[in-house]
Amino acid sequence: MTKPWNLGRRQLELNERPLVMGILNVTPDSFSDGGQHCDVDVAVQTALQMQSDGADIIDIGGESTRPYSTAVSAAEETDRIAPVIERLSQELQIPISIDTSKASVAKVAIQLGAEIINDVTGLKGDREMPSVAVDSGVGVCVMHMQGTPQSMQDNPMYENVVDEICDYLIQRRNACLELGIGEDRICLDPGIGFGKTHQHNLQLLQATRRLANLGSPILIGHSRKGFIAHVLNDRDADRTVGTIGVSLAVAAAGAHIIRVHDVKSNVDALRLFRVCGAIGRFDG
Repeated sequence: MTKPWNLGRRQLELNERPLVMGILNVTPDSFSDGGQHCDVDVAVQTALQMQSDGADIIDIGGESTRPYSTAVSAAEETDRIAPVIERLSQELQIPISIDTSKASVAKVAIQLGAEIINDVTGLKGDREMPSVAVDSGVGVCVMHMQGTPQSMQDNPMYENVVDEICDYLIQRRNACLELGIGEDRICLDPGIGFGKTHQHNLQLLQATRRLANLGSPILIGHSRKGFIAHVLNDRDADRTVGTIGVSLAVAAAGAHIIRVHDVKSNVDALRLFRVCGAIGRFDG
């Protein structure tokens, strides 16, 4: 039995099936859904629909972290996310996650109702972020990324990608513990697509069971990413279908949370997968 993920105001159980984190990018330039949710009303309705479709968490981002994306100021990022979180905190029953590496953005989001900090830099990109995490008592998701979004895909290299990322995640968890972040508040993310080749991504996905045994909840963020088209040898392939295939594979291997754009199709697939007896870990 995996212990619940403590978000401060509530706990999320992790034993029935992987939790589904719905992606809501309120940006003009995210790689898959950029520009779709810049209007506050549209963003709010999309999040409410994700909740209705079975999402367990809504992850809101105001700055694209796709390869070679352009960084934005904290003020601009805050302006994008604040009105959406303010509205949703009054209407959602499920927790809100703020996808940011900026402490000031995270602080505003938490004040408005966010319960998770999802930081692609593993709480290392802003020296003030650890204190925001400690003081707020919210859940944290610590991700691995080699380089920055502006450089991470130039030439990612590892001697052994699985060993190195497992070691990194353990080190970052230990650093969080030393800062005073409770172990039950920490989720780990190997960072699929963040400073990895297609082969690196596949090796990490194949190692999901090992990642899931590190002792913390493991989040897999594979949705619509380029390695899916690479495996299918079709740049124009429907990556939603490929995403579902990966979701089922990592669920069977013990992933605790999956982060996806298409909530309903993934939730439905997981429900059928479990009913058919394919996710043995979740039966105790």
